[in-house]
Amino acid sequence: MSMVCQRCQEAKATVHITDTLPEKREQHFCEDCAEKEGIISKQPHTTNEILQQFIKQKTGMEQGEGVACPKCGMTFREFQLKGQLGCPNDYAAFEELLMPLIERAHEGGTQHLGKVPLTADGVTKKIAGLVRLRRELQDAIDAENYEVAADVRDKIQNLEDS
Repeated sequence: MSMVCQRCQEAKATVHITDTLPEKREQHFCEDCAEKEGIISKQPHTTNEILQQFIKQKTGMEQGEGVACPKCGMTFREFQLKGQLGCPNDYAAFEELLMPLIERAHEGGTQHLGKVPLTADGVTKKIAGLVRLRRELQDAIDAENYEVAADVRDKIQNLEDS
């Protein structure tokens, strides 16, 4: 015999609770109502559901309401639900909302810097460091941030002298 949810009176009750103190009392809920009552917490089952839940938690569903990509028309809300961007222009359209996610996922990094093999010798690592620092120097100059540019220039000189 199947029972109907005591809360919504529509769906099949799949969560059953029996309290015995101070007196015996039974409750029967569907999964949705049990979650609303705080009795259970639905867990995501697929990788996509886990990613969607992570995005919702980290960005907040209210954030980005109404923000849409001018090229493909995808809204930030759609991104939160799907877990995928619609086109490359979405990065610019949702930049303010995506940067905290990207920084968290990449331990504070927001740009791809490449990777130097662990087995690389000192010369290879030095060259890779110089390339990275020169890129930082150019970025600082482009942004007219001359104090940062001077610091990076000094780091380049120190690395070249060593």
